[in-house]
Amino acid sequence: MNASPSHRRPSTAYRYLFVLCLGLLIGLIATVMVGRALQARRDLFPDSLMQVMQRQSQMLQQAQQQNRCSLVDGVPRLQAIRLLSNDLDLAFPGLKDSAQFQQHASQLRGNLNSALAAPPSDCTTLAKVVETLQADCRACHQDYR
Repeated sequence: MNASPSHRRPSTAYRYLFVLCLGLLIGLIATVMVGRALQARRDLFPDSLMQVMQRQSQMLQQAQQQNRCSLVDGVPRLQAIRLLSNDLDLAFPGLKDSAQFQQHASQLRGNLNSALAAPPSDCTTLAKVVETLQADCRACHQDYR
């Protein structure tokens, strides 16, 4: 009984599967590299400034909602927002020459200056300051977002 071994040709499906997986891996790596290169070229300062100002405003609103309306709770947040508002022109250099943008920025700074000149010492006054601050932000974002 002479049993000859079967000479079957190996399937090429494994090769195709390997090449497909390798191609997907290379494509994924290339996509990540391109994404990071694009992100590195993007200026994160404007978004970061807006996020920090929004967070300070939210913390001011939370203090008011939690009935923590003393000078110690409100003034540091107002000072932080006022300091950050000085960088609006730097964050948005393309809008530096826009009269409407400058009007919005001046309105925000003026309202913050008024709030700091007569700091809110009770929740009613703090609520008005928070409402004014949010209205200033909303007005600018309506025009420029």
